[in-house]
This record gives sequence, C-alpha cells and structure tokens, in this order.
Amino acid sequence: MEVLTSRLLITPADPAASRRFYGEVLGLAVAREFGPPEHQGIVYFAGGGFLELSGRGEAGVPASTLRLWLQVRDAAAEYARLQVLVRAGELDAAAVVREPRLEPWGLIEMWLRDPDGMAVALVEVPAEHPLRRDPRG
Repeated sequence: MEVLTSRLLITPADPAASRRFYGEVLGLAVAREFGPPEHQGIVYFAGGGFLELSGRGEAGVPASTLRLWLQVRDAAAEYARLQVLVRAGELDAAAVVREPRLEPWGLIEMWLRDPDGMAVALVEVPAEHPLRRDPRG
C-alpha cells in the first residue's frame, strides 16, 4: 500500500468551539475549508499531517480514546501563552491539564483537552534526544 496523504478526522460536538480551539488557541494554519456554511468543514495543517474538523458529534460523548500529538519548538513558551489566554478568560483553565515536564523517555510534554475532551499533547523534542538525530548516519 502506498499512502499518499493522511489526516486525523474529528467530529466535534460544538464545531465553533473546536474551530476556536484549534485555529485560535493552538494557532494551526488553515489548509482549506469546504462545505456549505451551515455544515462547513475545515482542514488544518498539523506539522507533516492534517487535522480535519467536519460534521457534528454528540455533546458529552467523547469521540474516542484518540490522542493528538503536536510537536512544538518550545513547550514552556506555549504553556506561558496558554496561561495568558486563561487569565484573559479566552480559554477555560480546565483545558490545560498539565504543565510541561521532562518525561523519563526524554521528551518535554504538556497536556490539554480540546472542547470535546480529547487529549492533546504539546511535545518538545530536546536537542539531545534521539528523535533529533538521523540514525542513518
């Protein structure tokens, strides 16, 4: 099988809240929008992949045990930026589940919850971590 492209699909209970979270709070760039205004979908760039919000899910019912992993350059800077949004009342404090910390596997991770409760990890890969090195030499 040859995979040409891929994306993570989310069917949010509140599309407007999810658009705000991914587009404004996390700052993901829009790749494209589609569909009629009353059922408009959106696709965001998410590093080397895509994240699509489309349709409408049932409120209070988690979509799945799916977790979104987003690599960032500086997890501490993202945490500080999100805290500013919390203090300004633009982000629910409960959305920030955990501050950045160095994990035993060597990555710096912080955790959020999107408006539907899906776990979102913002991950910084330190310069000395093996993910930064090309194993091919």
